[in-house]
Amino acid sequence: MNTDLLFMSATDLAEAIRDGRVSPVESMDAVLKGIDQLNPSLNAYCTVTGEYAREMARMAEAAVMNGEPLGPLHGVPVSIKDIVITNGVRTTRGSMRYEWYVPDEDAPVVKRLKNAGAIMVGKTTTPELGWKATTDSLLFGITRNPWNTERTPGGSSGGAAAAVASGLAPLAVGTDGGGSIRIPASFCGIYGLKPSFGRVPYYPPSAVEPLSHAGPMTRTVRDAGLMLSVMAGPYEKDRNTLPNDINDYTAAVGENINGLKIAWSPDLGYATVDSDVANITAQAAQVFEACGAHVETIQPDLEDPIEIFTNLWLGGLWTALGPDLEEWKDRTDPGLAAFMLQGEKLDLRDYVDATFRRTHYWQTIQPIFETYDILLTPTLSVPAFKTGIVTPMDAPETGVPWTDWTPFTYPFNLTGQPAATVPCGWTSDGLPVGLQIIGRRYHDATVLRVSAAFEGVRPWQDRKPPIVENLP
Repeated sequence: MNTDLLFMSATDLAEAIRDGRVSPVESMDAVLKGIDQLNPSLNAYCTVTGEYAREMARMAEAAVMNGEPLGPLHGVPVSIKDIVITNGVRTTRGSMRYEWYVPDEDAPVVKRLKNAGAIMVGKTTTPELGWKATTDSLLFGITRNPWNTERTPGGSSGGAAAAVASGLAPLAVGTDGGGSIRIPASFCGIYGLKPSFGRVPYYPPSAVEPLSHAGPMTRTVRDAGLMLSVMAGPYEKDRNTLPNDINDYTAAVGENINGLKIAWSPDLGYATVDSDVANITAQAAQVFEACGAHVETIQPDLEDPIEIFTNLWLGGLWTALGPDLEEWKDRTDPGLAAFMLQGEKLDLRDYVDATFRRTHYWQTIQPIFETYDILLTPTLSVPAFKTGIVTPMDAPETGVPWTDWTPFTYPFNLTGQPAATVPCGWTSDGLPVGLQIIGRRYHDATVLRVSAAFEGVRPWQDRKPPIVENLP
């Protein structure tokens, strides 16, 4: 199978479609053929909207031929995480509770992507209600990592990451309440951006509204900038959305980073990191010196905000789902059911205290960004581990059971800062490792700019996972 078309960037594909060098029908046929061949092994898509996608591709081709106005993503395939509602297309949220739920409207991010010309290929898998950082569910089974199908792709946007990494659509919409864009992007060797809180509308709101972000998952930084330009902007039904700061985030891609001050923290003062991950990310952090930035290693005196995060996360889930848990318990992920039962012990004082402590936590993080433009950390503390488990470590008896190996992601859902992961190396057994790039509040363009500088020196796009290389 010729994978060149599958691995063309969305930016290049959109340009080739506008110029008539690539047919949207040809591109879509390649993606759908790739899904036919790879999805049985990966389980990245739970719903494929093939008939719709082909019809939209034919209409996109006719629009090019007729000289009609074209959007910036005209004819480009995109996948939508199954958490995000889609008009007329089943949105299960990975849960038997919503097995046959068919929304009658698109989420604003879906509507904006469609208005820009993108074509929805289907819905990507998620663990039940996006509750954990690996991707499997009673409804759809296990999703697998294209670099090693015995390993997890991470979660909760695991299907999205596996699809992008395998060439099964160059763009994916992910969501992130504690790392759910960055975790699978890191495990699958792609680029993932959690924008500033409110930069992209999140509607309908999730059970953990104060932590929830939607953002792009792509193979290149420029594609993420292009996608964010389309997705960002205020939306009146989401009171958290921000006014536009800039209209074109791709303008930041390619700008030099001369003079930027970058902090590198290998552990944030509390995390334990796998030795391979530690070595690969430490070496990657120094790359920015060659790009013109100044990098300093810092040892911040931070406490792990896990209790704050747990109480906010658990409080939202228990309030939304606890009242009918007994009815659905036998049809709920056992791990989710056990976790939610902790909510019975959570009282109002615990939840309000978590909101106060969250404010205090921001006051301990913010001074770093008075001195530095960017903070670097490993994205995760471990490489991808085997499927079928929530954590490769001893799970705590209480608390969120996956935060022991995601100590660098959830803090920045608490602060709402923009944070991205870039592929920065591979372990000796061929598993991707991610470097996290965190910016000042609302400085999404700077995160993209720094990400692109790294990509320019250490490109990753041409490296394809074995599941693709082994196609006949």
